[in-house]
Amino acid sequence: MDRFVSRKRPRGPPTPTTTDEESTDLKLALLMSLFPTMTLDTLMEILISSNGCVETASSTIKAQTQPQIQSGFAPPAKKRATAIPGTPAIQTCLTSTSPTTITKPLTKKGQTLHLYSPSSIAMHTPCTLIHNFLPPSLANALLAELLSESPHFSRPHFQLFDRTVQSPHSASIYVSTPHDHHSHTSEYTYGGTYRSNVRQITPHMRTVAAKVQRTVNEQIRARGPKLPFQSPLEWTPNAAFVNCYAGPTESVGWHSDELTYLGPRPVIGSLSLGVEREFRVRKIMPVDGDNADNNNENNNGGNDEGGGQISIHLPHNSLLIMHAEMQEEWKHAIVPARTVIPHPISGTARINITYRWYRESLHPRYTPRCRCGEHTVLRCVQRKRENRGKYMWMCYAGFAPGKKGCGFFQWAEFDDDGEPVWSQRGKESGGDENAPRLRNFVENRVDDGDEVTGDGV
Repeated sequence: MDRFVSRKRPRGPPTPTTTDEESTDLKLALLMSLFPTMTLDTLMEILISSNGCVETASSTIKAQTQPQIQSGFAPPAKKRATAIPGTPAIQTCLTSTSPTTITKPLTKKGQTLHLYSPSSIAMHTPCTLIHNFLPPSLANALLAELLSESPHFSRPHFQLFDRTVQSPHSASIYVSTPHDHHSHTSEYTYGGTYRSNVRQITPHMRTVAAKVQRTVNEQIRARGPKLPFQSPLEWTPNAAFVNCYAGPTESVGWHSDELTYLGPRPVIGSLSLGVEREFRVRKIMPVDGDNADNNNENNNGGNDEGGGQISIHLPHNSLLIMHAEMQEEWKHAIVPARTVIPHPISGTARINITYRWYRESLHPRYTPRCRCGEHTVLRCVQRKRENRGKYMWMCYAGFAPGKKGCGFFQWAEFDDDGEPVWSQRGKESGGDENAPRLRNFVENRVDDGDEVTGDGV
């Protein structure tokens, strides 16, 4: 029944059995009497998608599940040109092991499909949504803790064509130990620059990380067979980006997350706290080589997107898992909102924690350097059909304020488990014991003699 969520349906003849003044409870009671085997939540979703019209909701259900049953309501809707969601074509899109497998978009360009049910979200997107993820008291305590941290967050600058622009929301990176803090401020680069605003993971964040790690691994196993280049190892978060959207207008544009230290087919656990916001996703549709721009694979404009958007509503205390299909084949955004319903603790603010697994084999000491001496970034060809799904190392200096890129380009090679080819020699020789490692958040340890002080940690 989740396939009915938020699609507009044709209205039936003007023979209403209810009026606009009648309550939602009465409308639900009428639908439950007609369809006693359906759950209340499913009926509510269909009623909402039918603009509160019982006749339209009834016709929708009968058109899709019981077209042979005659009734006094509107006749079944005409068969659509696209496949009904849930057919093998849609499932192939979700479980495809080839990034070049293309299916028809679920929504048309310019349209937005709103999904609320976790089962609908899992069916139509590469995401898993879990409501009420934490005990309420822990979720509220974590929200209050991070709200007190948020004044220390920063808004990074980056170069967009000939303009230097500022991030439309504030953020900070959190790591486990002082050693990791040093690595993230002097070795890892983000958008072509080093970040000075790196902080130590908070007590509640560390507590929650263990539950996030366990749940994400359970959902990865439930999702099905791994994709090519997806790691078969246990997902172990060792870094987190904490974002603060201070009001309804703060946002983040269309993008795919940077793969440089995550590697191919990464999985990200994203915990939402505070006011509810819309998380929108859309499938990236490939184009022929003559129309593709490989130098702008992460174009936020997305004018070449063939389908519409899917909107996932993220309430307080919800965990969204972005699975291995997400970063290579989809883009996502937090769009500005006209209004929001204030949260009792955060008001109009939303706090978002994205737990990430930085791969040891992709530490900056191993990744290629471009001709201008900068760290390269790892990107995936998303739009150009002939190279779709291939990875490349590129100079990113041109996206950092005050820097000019050198145009460096090199195809990246990975084995089926997403390990770079240069790591194979390390495996054969037993690995580099002196290689730096980021601590897993779940390991509650600090190096002997290290003391965490100052706002920068």
